[in-house]
Amino acid sequence: MNFRQRSRGEKLMKTLQILGTGCPKCKKLAEHTEAAAKALGMEYQLVKVTDINQIMSFGVAMTPGLAVDGVVKVAGKVPSVDEIKALLA
Repeated sequence: MNFRQRSRGEKLMKTLQILGTGCPKCKKLAEHTEAAAKALGMEYQLVKVTDINQIMSFGVAMTPGLAVDGVVKVAGKVPSVDEIKALLA
């Protein structure tokens, strides 16, 4: 893998993973996450993880969940846009 060091002012892309099977709460979490990332001016890739085995590999038993760069930040609820902004900042 090619790892780069961050130079001043350079934004590194974050991977935002929505963990859920596609239920209405999962869709709402995806909407809130995108709104938060855009409000922060982040470079990001939104990935929807819908396979139950993959979701469980994150240690998430209750969906929806949000992982940032593979680290679970929220599970079992839909936080507000402001709450997600705080998690991403």
